[in-house]
Amino acid sequence: MTEVIVSWSGGKDCTLACYKAIKSGLKVRYLASIITRSTGKLWPHLLTPEVLRMQAEAIGIPLLEWPSATEGYDDNYRRMLGQLKTEGVEGVVFGDVNIGNSFAVKHLNWIKSVCEPTGMDYHLPLWQDNRATLLSELIDLGFEVRILAADSTELGESWLGRELDKGMLTELKIRHSLSPNGNVGYYHTFVTDGPLFKSRLVIEEWDRVFDEQAQFGGMGVWYMDIKRCRLESKTKPETLVLLSAEAL
Repeated sequence: MTEVIVSWSGGKDCTLACYKAIKSGLKVRYLASIITRSTGKLWPHLLTPEVLRMQAEAIGIPLLEWPSATEGYDDNYRRMLGQLKTEGVEGVVFGDVNIGNSFAVKHLNWIKSVCEPTGMDYHLPLWQDNRATLLSELIDLGFEVRILAADSTELGESWLGRELDKGMLTELKIRHSLSPNGNVGYYHTFVTDGPLFKSRLVIEEWDRVFDEQAQFGGMGVWYMDIKRCRLESKTKPETLVLLSAEAL
């Protein structure tokens, strides 16, 4: 069985890509997250390693934390892949989507630039799907997806923590149809449950944080700063049926 890693952000696209990769017969060795040295967090989702570790534990696949500075990021990524290659890992799964993504070709070129020199195959399970289809699939499969970050101009602070459901999907489609450039706003997500998860991740405490420097088509981005979470068993307790003497 071919062993791979998944390029991991904790969000909907990498989660669905991981799910599809496993369904296709690939064996996922690690969920690989690049942790920015200067902040100690995953960029641009701003998740801490502690939260990512708990999410990985909920899924049941080990998290690989690879520290990196912004400068020399690509070379550092190749070093990570080179080391994994010596451990028997043969490929990387990415959650990139081509349709409706203006950055897709640029990022595909980047994927090739880090994978090909290290002899790694790359897998793009979501590449040919559009975003509306993928969002609907996530809902239908039972993934629990929450808005982790939202821009301050199109979506705003009120979107933080909202769960992806049919109502949100309808709202996003309306936004897309009314937008002159097809944009619905900038957002990131965090997945807490679904068919990939052995346990459910429950977010117990979080703060709203505004990052003025994280500009993406607007004036800053709102983030969920997750302070505390826990794992919840998905196994239902056995129900004991007591029969009275008269029923026997």
